Amino acid sequence: MQHRPLDGIRILEIGGYIALPFATSMLCALGAEVVKVERPVVGEDFRRHQNDASPYFRQYNTGKRSLAVDLKTPEGIALVKALVPHFDVVLENLRPGKVAAMGLGPEDCRALRPDIVYGSVTGFGNGGPLANRPAYDTIGQAFGGLYSLFGDEGHPQLTGGLSADLVTGLSTAAGVLAALVGRLRTGQSQHVETSIMEAVSVLAADGISQAFELGADPTRQSRHPQAQNFCVRTASGEFLAVHLSSSQKFWQALCRAMDRTDLAADPRFAEYRPREANYHELVPLVAAEFERRTFDEWEKVLTAEDVPFAPVLSMTGYVEHEQVDWLRMIEPQDDGLALVRPPWRFEGERPDRPGAAPRVGADTRSVASEIYSAEQIDELLAAGVISVED
Repeated sequence: MQHRPLDGIRILEIGGYIALPFATSMLCALGAEVVKVERPVVGEDFRRHQNDASPYFRQYNTGKRSLAVDLKTPEGIALVKALVPHFDVVLENLRPGKVAAMGLGPEDCRALRPDIVYGSVTGFGNGGPLANRPAYDTIGQAFGGLYSLFGDEGHPQLTGGLSADLVTGLSTAAGVLAALVGRLRTGQSQHVETSIMEAVSVLAADGISQAFELGADPTRQSRHPQAQNFCVRTASGEFLAVHLSSSQKFWQALCRAMDRTDLAADPRFAEYRPREANYHELVPLVAAEFERRTFDEWEKVLTAEDVPFAPVLSMTGYVEHEQVDWLRMIEPQDDGLALVRPPWRFEGERPDRPGAAPRVGADTRSVASEIYSAEQIDELLAAGVISVED
């Protein structure tokens, strides 16, 4: 039996794309019931015209319920307001001021339910000179300084991942969990706020610390400037990443694995600081050694010497790796697609998100029936204020 610590917690999600839906998908996996407020008929933009078949929409919305309601109408706003007292948490990621203009801001919802946990996710916060700018993952990584740390000197590099959105989602989920714990202790409402720019600081913290230490920006390189890391090609064509950290034992272990104990005695490389200063002289020496043996040979010898290393896996390689299989990180779907499971286990079990990704308005009637009669719901349907699944 799966442990679902948020069983009984109800969350109303007003927003879309990645950061907020990722946060609520994590909370959904922990047992919360999440009702997603979407536009009638078309739903949120991230469905990408594939409705519930979009793999991106599935990843961030499986297990949720869909309430399709037009928040540009007074009747739609009234419906959502009437639902607020039935929910423990309201989370939104619209532009600053938008939900307040609808009468669904934190103080409005607190008046409807005094112990509500209310969460706001923005691009740059709810005030300041950038508050009203649009922000997505790329913008967050650029403003947060991450792109300045990627690639070699001379040209910042974009990345293939969604670091800013995902760390914002995790930060939001952590804030909500803390607020729920606080409510258990005090019974009080909490307004949890974060933004992409604030959340990205978690990923940029090391670079910011270096800037203060150096009195200048860290040198842009394709590695941490103080780390003695290597990405090397083996004789069989695969790449390996090696991380030595600051522990002297790992450098000595690597030298033994390479049969190059002479490097351990070389004054340029014998200790951490000289290795840091002479890193670019050391790289070709290490690379040449790794070209002499196959990946399988290196895996055996590096493991035997306890050197921190890993294969540079592709996404397919990651999914197929035996450790990923053992950890049950991938949740297969009936049609051949798959989801990445949340990164926790409880009592040894990793939680699955219940059910499937909802079609637009799949739960409109059942959610609305908590507060409205069947006749009232039919009137809203006829007026186009709400929609139900086809």
